[in-house]
Amino acid sequence: MIDSNNQPLPDLDNIYLAADRLRGVATHTLLQENLNLSDRYGANIFLKREDLQVVRSYKIRGAYNKMAALPKESLAKGVVCASAGNHAQGVAYACRKMGVKGIIFMPTTTPNQKVKQVKLFGKEFVDVELIGDTYDDAYAAANQYVQTHDSTFVHPFDDVLVMEGQGTVGLEIFKDANFKIDYVLMAIGGGGLAAGVSTVFRQLSPKTKLIGVEPLGSPSMKVSLEQGHVVALDHIDKFVDGAAVKRVGDITFQICRQNLDRVVLVPEGKVCTTILQLYNEEAIVAEPAGALSIAALDLVKDEIRGKNVVCLVGGGNNDITRTEEIKERSLLYEGLKHYFIIRFPQRAGAFRDFLNVLGPTDDISRFEYAKKTNREMGPAVVGIELKHRDDFEPLLQRMQAQNIVFEYLNDQPDLFQFLI
Repeated sequence: MIDSNNQPLPDLDNIYLAADRLRGVATHTLLQENLNLSDRYGANIFLKREDLQVVRSYKIRGAYNKMAALPKESLAKGVVCASAGNHAQGVAYACRKMGVKGIIFMPTTTPNQKVKQVKLFGKEFVDVELIGDTYDDAYAAANQYVQTHDSTFVHPFDDVLVMEGQGTVGLEIFKDANFKIDYVLMAIGGGGLAAGVSTVFRQLSPKTKLIGVEPLGSPSMKVSLEQGHVVALDHIDKFVDGAAVKRVGDITFQICRQNLDRVVLVPEGKVCTTILQLYNEEAIVAEPAGALSIAALDLVKDEIRGKNVVCLVGGGNNDITRTEEIKERSLLYEGLKHYFIIRFPQRAGAFRDFLNVLGPTDDISRFEYAKKTNREMGPAVVGIELKHRDDFEPLLQRMQAQNIVFEYLNDQPDLFQFLI
């Protein structure tokens, strides 16, 4: 299939061919009904569990399909990619399975856990080059290497063969669903997964509503769709690292513009709440991008009642060292954690007076205070964790009634990031 500019686009027949290539390489993952989510939203919610994939994300599908379609003479010169996450692991595993030499460029800021995973999946077939401070630095280095060594670059999303590999997720969903699929929700980073899966559904199930999901802090596809052309964002929130890109692909943009019904944005804090719920209630370890589609259910809850809904859980490569940050972001989003600068009178008993304004279930989670000489007031940074969101206003009222001098930090992002 080609567009009006003779640009190749993903094709359903080629996605079937990709499924043949991937047989015995990628896992045919579960399409699993989730009773808790179904009860919560009054719908039939099914999870496509790509977190159970061989490299714990769907990225192996596109990487392997791209490489398996290359001529032998190209493979002999090796492949190259730039990635700090799941795409690197997918390429590494594909190199190992095919016995192909791969060079993977990653920023020097990449956590050691991710570097080790890439080496684990690639074994002796992969070399990791750490260069620069950002993905853009690694991407530039990878392209320079390709030009000087005549290797093949395996793009993470804006490549038709990669999209067709990711599209096999859609084939599996369609094959395993013994019911009419009303909605499919899927995360969008660069757009490769959405392009591939939407190509399948627009031909096999054209009445299915296809909803792309992006983090609120990196709405590159939504902004591009609104403006009618690909837009490169100046700044993004990188927390949902598997779906945080400044610029979506040129080809993926075309396909998503044609195929998606809409794109919705989910706050990063909501994603964190969903990650914790999935772990605590379902024993599912989802990375931030993997939890995006489920986090978006609140945004469509009124229209999905009584419907059959599939959410793609795109990956489960969550770094355990991020747990405290995830919990913190969740509490802030849910209105359960609040930070203040409180100016205590420099006299005995001032702190005891403050304790009296706390409710029976309020908890001091942070307290930083240094007594200042020759001053009447001493400032302290205080974090208070609440049991219920509705406890916040009564807390403020008690603080005001007791003449507590305070400054609220949660709604002052610059000061908040500096102090917390």
